[in-house]
Amino acid sequence: MDIFELAMEKEKFAKDYYHDMAEKTDNTGFANIFEMLAKEEQKHYDTVSQMKEQIHPKDITDVDVMNDARAIFAKMKGKKDHFGTEESELEIYRKARQIEKDSRDYYLEKASESDDAKIKEIFEKLADEERKHYFLLDNIIEMVSRPEQWVENPEWYHLEDY
Repeated sequence: MDIFELAMEKEKFAKDYYHDMAEKTDNTGFANIFEMLAKEEQKHYDTVSQMKEQIHPKDITDVDVMNDARAIFAKMKGKKDHFGTEESELEIYRKARQIEKDSRDYYLEKASESDDAKIKEIFEKLADEERKHYFLLDNIIEMVSRPEQWVENPEWYHLEDY
């Protein structure tokens, strides 16, 4: 399996995992975030697929996942939704965060191995997107673990752009 096929497989796995998480959660805000992440993983899949076909991949659009997530968290705070604190739910979010970390590490490794400047650039962009997803999931874990402390912060420092 070449690096492109492996990357596509990783993106498909992440997308399917996020769809599954969206279906399993009873929290509308989290479901929306997971669906948003699934769409992002599909974009990554499409980009890598284009790379594999040796077509110049479209630039990854600069979507502002963090602003979208901020808006969803603000709505959730207003509704005082139940965030769910079951251990199994936390483990689901931790697994998703690990998927993002593994993907980021993979893309950085492949970027460093490539002699092609365009491929290196695309893999670095994908790694940066995965880093943002990791950060978002890290905040979800913090929010689920300590909902009262998390939502009380008026400055929403949790979701600063990186």
